Amino acid sequence: MVSRDFRSRYLNSLLGSFWAILNPLSMILIYTLVFSQVMRAKLPGIDDTLGYSIYLCAGILPWQFFTEVLLRCQNVFLEQSALLKKVSFPRTSLPIYIFLSAGINYIILMVLFMVFLAFVGRWPNWSWTSIIVLVTLQQGFAVGLGIFLGTLHVFFRDVGHVLGVVLQFWFWLTPMVYPIEVVPENYRWLLGLNPMTGIVQGYQKVFLHNQWPNWWTALPMAVLCVLFLFIGYKTFTALDKEMVDEL
Repeated sequence: MVSRDFRSRYLNSLLGSFWAILNPLSMILIYTLVFSQVMRAKLPGIDDTLGYSIYLCAGILPWQFFTEVLLRCQNVFLEQSALLKKVSFPRTSLPIYIFLSAGINYIILMVLFMVFLAFVGRWPNWSWTSIIVLVTLQQGFAVGLGIFLGTLHVFFRDVGHVLGVVLQFWFWLTPMVYPIEVVPENYRWLLGLNPMTGIVQGYQKVFLHNQWPNWWTALPMAVLCVLFLFIGYKTFTALDKEMVDEL
């Protein structure tokens, strides 16, 4: 299913799976050229002209992986309704194949990003290994929350619309486009309530400063990851039979 899903993205296209490289490569180049060369955007206290572009990519690339898995998990039971009604198989495997399929694209994306960083003289050090932990936490949360919302989505179709609105606010409440220092101190505690803030800041510390993340800021995401994997699984198993009837 993972292989079929990956191939189906580029089915009937002239360049085929080569688009899996071209798309992320163009994204990195656009962010770099527009923000570093055209807009001359800089981060407070950092003179590097590429600093803001790296900051942007370090936050937005993992966010895209997070939202892709979350949104697809939320719709997977509706999209695969025919399969669920006709074939007996471990249904919990559906969110897993989504995670693996999106993970292939993300790995390609991150490899290109790391090659770009090495090309501009930012060589990796041991702190880059922490990316594995950060990705595991955020995507475990995305899968758990996605299973929970995906199960509810079968019974309440408004869930999909609500999530779309929530993600728009969530994006701007996560310091990816702007540094947290520009937010007035009176309101920074609001960003601290966002579990993605600590994760994104971890990526930014690794890629921008070659430093280890502050693990305390990633702790809320670790708790939510375990909690929502449990809640998502329990909700799915409790409503499994009713869900197939509803489909």
